[in-house]
Amino acid sequence: MVTDAPVALRAVLDPAHGGRWTSLAGGGREWLWHRAGTRRRGAVPGDDFVDAGGLEECLPTVRGRPDHGDVWARPWQPAGDTQTVATPEFTLTRRLRERVGELLVDYVLDADPGYRFVWAAHALLDLSPAARLDAPAGTATRVFPESGPWLEGPWPAPAGLTLDRLGPDDGTAVGAILTDCPTVRVVDGPDRLTLHLDCAGQPRSTALWRNLRGWPQPGPYRSIGVEPMLGAVFDLATAGPGDAATVPAAGRVTWRLTIAAHRRGGTTA
Repeated sequence: MVTDAPVALRAVLDPAHGGRWTSLAGGGREWLWHRAGTRRRGAVPGDDFVDAGGLEECLPTVRGRPDHGDVWARPWQPAGDTQTVATPEFTLTRRLRERVGELLVDYVLDADPGYRFVWAAHALLDLSPAARLDAPAGTATRVFPESGPWLEGPWPAPAGLTLDRLGPDDGTAVGAILTDCPTVRVVDGPDRLTLHLDCAGQPRSTALWRNLRGWPQPGPYRSIGVEPMLGAVFDLATAGPGDAATVPAAGRVTWRLTIAAHRRGGTTA
């Protein structure tokens, strides 16, 4: 029978420039999409977000202010196998470990009790037009228009939009959040990339940014974001009860992101 063999992954991080992931590669494949000529390396806190691709750590919001959060343009401080970034409101530390076929990324957020936030691993992926996003059928999914309240429906076709297909390019762009969905899998030809989020007592979701050359205008380009997240909205300012993560009385939240790669091929008896 046909099997999925694990593929060793390796990540490259850029702590000096917002802690951005610049590579997620394995088996001869680079999973992260990149956009050249953006002047990303010169960004400083307070700048509008620079869409350079890769994977950005978005905290304490994705949309809204600060645009894509308050850490993507700050230098992170490396210490051994950990990296830390500090703002006036919180300190975030991450530790990345590589194992055969997967990466484990452990996060620690220290902030005042009651602090509310949204976090997303804003991963923009380099995918073919035949790629799809697998998630449990029926998952409650919020679709976010450019203005107005979100629409909600079951995955894979919330509000009548078939969102699991990630191409071909059709001139559309849509953002969605699969709520209470900590695990998804991207399938692209023989390759599979699985993203899973563990965090006790906090809302876990997966955000999707499916830009099939529909944004921005003028000059649209293709970019596909598959984003494990804590929270259930893009903009923290719009978060209702249960829509954001909240720091408990201990003043600390911990979570783990696991990324695993497999390739279809080979046979077993």
